[in-house]
Amino acid sequence: MNQDILNLEPRAVWEAFHQLNQVPRPSKREDQIQAWAMSFGQSLNLPTDMDHVGNVRIIKGGTAGLESSATLVLQAHLDMVCQQNEGNNHDFDKDPIDMYIDNGWVKARGTTLGSDNGIGVAMSMALLRSKAIAHPPLEVLFTSDEETGMTGALGLKEGWITGKYLLNIDTEDDRELTIGCAGGVDVTCTRSVKKVTLEGDYTWQTLTLKGLTGGHSGMDIHLGLGNANTLLTRALLALQQTDMRLVSMHGGNLRNVIPRSCEATFAVPTANLDAMKEALSMAQKEINQEYRRTDPDMQWLMRDAEAEEVMQPSEQADVLKAIHGIPVGILRMSPEIEGLVQTSNNLSALKIAGDQAQILCLTRSASETEKVHAADRIASVAQLGGFSTELAGDYPGWEPAGDSNLTEMMKSIYVKSFNREPEVSACHAGLECGIIGESCPGMKMISFGPNIRGAHSPDERVEIVSVQKVWDFFLDVIAAAPEALD
Repeated sequence: MNQDILNLEPRAVWEAFHQLNQVPRPSKREDQIQAWAMSFGQSLNLPTDMDHVGNVRIIKGGTAGLESSATLVLQAHLDMVCQQNEGNNHDFDKDPIDMYIDNGWVKARGTTLGSDNGIGVAMSMALLRSKAIAHPPLEVLFTSDEETGMTGALGLKEGWITGKYLLNIDTEDDRELTIGCAGGVDVTCTRSVKKVTLEGDYTWQTLTLKGLTGGHSGMDIHLGLGNANTLLTRALLALQQTDMRLVSMHGGNLRNVIPRSCEATFAVPTANLDAMKEALSMAQKEINQEYRRTDPDMQWLMRDAEAEEVMQPSEQADVLKAIHGIPVGILRMSPEIEGLVQTSNNLSALKIAGDQAQILCLTRSASETEKVHAADRIASVAQLGGFSTELAGDYPGWEPAGDSNLTEMMKSIYVKSFNREPEVSACHAGLECGIIGESCPGMKMISFGPNIRGAHSPDERVEIVSVQKVWDFFLDVIAAAPEALD
């Protein structure tokens, strides 16, 4: 790791972020980071506990004269998305994140950085540690499993958090104050497939599409990035004219990541090998041209393979057409907020192996009815291909509540600090605020954070000067809260 990171300002935040990134914290495997967070709170002699779903709560009373002020809840999630470049041997279950500085940004070498949401955790840690910063009573809530189901927020019991004002530190643009977000639902489509043994002279090949840009399936969905699953399917459909017979297919692995790679193994009659290569070349040229701006590092690789069984032709056509027909990307823009995506779908993962084919989508919308309709639309397409569909992990959006004393306070501080109005809006990502609000009726919430780009991909980076800007803003909010929120 570049030791210069420990000398960045604000030092207390970067030191905390460095410490955090020494501890493995993959979603669903958070035992180490939960134990570390518990130990952190206890080391400060602060009341610290963990609930039944792995959320950690640390309580710190108000400083002298502010003991009776309104309690502020500081909230961030402990887990991180674990993605790495091909050939990178990082083990997310035991290795620290290898960070470095590049032209004003902190990055990780070949992996996700964990600034989503590690910077929010680090800012909360820095405030808890400080003996010099005056503040009202604090409830710090470190939630679990935000990235793969928001099960921490969904499992919150009413009354465990008592504060009525919540600062979520999980926005990724320092120009924005977020007061709403999209809800989401996982759409899983599954069907059985029959395999048959080929007879005759066939050549077996594995085709890999990799090197796509990838990114956050909510915050980056408007960028028109290539989806490796849908693009490889498109290429395979072009090969059906050469009697291509599919063996298996696998692409993507995380619901909230735009997939960067996909791989398929198939057979083709040896007599049709040249025709297959010509059809594939044409498909590749079309796709490369269409995505030359968004995915300039796209690569197509072919290698010899071995297999014995392939899908039946009719089932193969049904499966590939279903994958191809599922809508991907923006489904509708917001009619009320310019530039905001209202509804979208990410074909996150697919797997055809053995006797089963499975497709996983994450559907998002700021509208509950549109979310349901989009999921039903996906199910309808999948049904045409013989798939059954299951919905799971449904979580609500966070509906903007309009002006509140919390929002007005933060807008006023922002203008005084930066001499410009903040962009007060909603985002097309799944923040935990809407879910937390269901277990904390009447709570007023807002989200903010520093500039983070490339989240959920190995290109993830956080801007150094923006961390300082947001920290200063955060401290101004903490200072103003006792008077403004009482």
